[in-house]
Amino acid sequence: MPRSARATSIALVLGSIVSVQSGAAAATTLFGRVGPAGAVLLRTVFAAVALGLLWRPSVHGHSRRELRLVAGLGLALAAMNLSFYASLDRIPLGIAVTFEFVGPLGVAIARSHRPGDLVWVGLAAAGIALLSPGIGGSIDALGVGFALLAGVFWAAYILLAAGVGRAFERGDGLALAMALSALVLVPGGIAGGGSELVDPAVLGVGIGVALLSSAIPYSFELEALRRLPEGTFGVLMSLEPAVAALSGYAFLGQSLAARELVAIALVVVASAGALGTAEAPAPVEA
Repeated sequence: MPRSARATSIALVLGSIVSVQSGAAAATTLFGRVGPAGAVLLRTVFAAVALGLLWRPSVHGHSRRELRLVAGLGLALAAMNLSFYASLDRIPLGIAVTFEFVGPLGVAIARSHRPGDLVWVGLAAAGIALLSPGIGGSIDALGVGFALLAGVFWAAYILLAAGVGRAFERGDGLALAMALSALVLVPGGIAGGGSELVDPAVLGVGIGVALLSSAIPYSFELEALRRLPEGTFGVLMSLEPAVAALSGYAFLGQSLAARELVAIALVVVASAGALGTAEAPAPVEA
C-alpha cells in the first residue's frame, strides 16, 4: 500500500474516533431537556433515516436467519446506546468509554487464545482497579454499571455486526437494524423527552449528534477498511478512551485526576495489544 493511501486511511479512522466522541459530548447537552433516552432516540431516528435513504433496504428476499441477525443487531444497538447515554448522564465521558471498552477488549482476548494476552488482561485489570476506588465516591456506581452494561452490548454488537456484514452485501442489514433500534427506543424516548423532542433547537442538536456519531464515522470507517487490515484498524480504535477523555475536557470541562488518566492509559495500551493480535472483527462503535 502506498504511504499516502495508508496515511489517508489512518487519518480517516482517527477522524471517525474524534467524530464519535464529539457526538457523545454534544449528546450530553440534550440530557437536561430530553434525558438520555430522548437523546439516544433522536440520534437513532435521524441515523436510521439517513441510512434508509442511502441504502433503501427491504426485508424481502432475505432468509429468516438473516432477519434474525438483523433483529439481534438492532436490539444490541438500542441497548448499547441507551446504556452508554445513561452512563454519560452520571460519569465523565472518558471514564464511561474506558469502562465500556471492556466489551470489545473481552471479545478480542477471547478470540486470540494466546498465552501472552494475559499481559493485556493484567494491564486492563490494573486500569479498572485504578478507577474503582472512586466508585461510590467521585465516580457514580450506577453510572459505572451502565457503562459496563454498554460494554456487554458493544461486544454483542461486534459479533452480530460481523454476521450481518457477511450476510448482506451492501448496507441494507445495518439500515434495517438501525430502523428496528429506533422503533424499540420510541416508548422510552418519548417518555423521557416528551414535547421537547420536537423543539427546533433540540432537533438541530439531534441531527448534529446523528451525523457526528453515526453518518460521518460509518462513512470514514468503511472507506478506511478498504485499505487497512482489521488488526491495524482495531489498534487505532483502541484510542477511543483517550480521545473520549480529551473530548470531555475540551467540550464539557470534565477534568480527570492523575490516577484516572493513568487508568485510561493502561486500558488503551491493553486494548491496542489485544486488538493487534486477536482474530476478531474490529470494534466499530455504533
